[in-house]
Amino acid sequence: MSDTEFDAKKIEEKIHDLAESMERMRVAQADKDDVVVDMRYATKTRLELLAEELLPVFNDVPEGNDQFEFALTQGDTPRLWIDMTSFVRMGRDQREYEFVRDTRLGRTILAHTKDRNEIGKRVTDYVSERILERERVLEGDWVSMRADRNVTALIGTKSSRYSARAVALWFLLGLVGGVAVLALSAWFWPI
Repeated sequence: MSDTEFDAKKIEEKIHDLAESMERMRVAQADKDDVVVDMRYATKTRLELLAEELLPVFNDVPEGNDQFEFALTQGDTPRLWIDMTSFVRMGRDQREYEFVRDTRLGRTILAHTKDRNEIGKRVTDYVSERILERERVLEGDWVSMRADRNVTALIGTKSSRYSARAVALWFLLGLVGGVAVLALSAWFWPI
């Protein structure tokens, strides 16, 4: 029975050690949480500074061009959205800016650097490229519509009426030909 008996002092020391250890772990966890909160705050602050630098660029975007978002979002990974598919975030070390674009094939890193001015230049170049792409597409649509109008004017309405007749004639010829093939196959290969 002496083996199963416990000394009250030893039990008290073990409890005391466990309570002390738990207190040390709580303090350590709180310190870690503070570091995580500080890192998130630093990330948010870096992105806010970049947003302030890019504000004149987004103010210069032509009116009516609504393809850009320019919004800072919080969440687990704070992001500075440029448009619907691209954003700037901080890298794993929280010191490097990453300019990322979502594509159908996955995410593409357009640029990454620790220099805020450099990432600002890359975003500015991206914005100007997208504006020029949009202008080119709109101009191409206008030229295309103008060319269609010119072709229609050259052809006139008379030829379009004949083309409808030609389509109907070809349809009827195909129908008659199909019936003839079926009749001949039934004649040569009776069931």
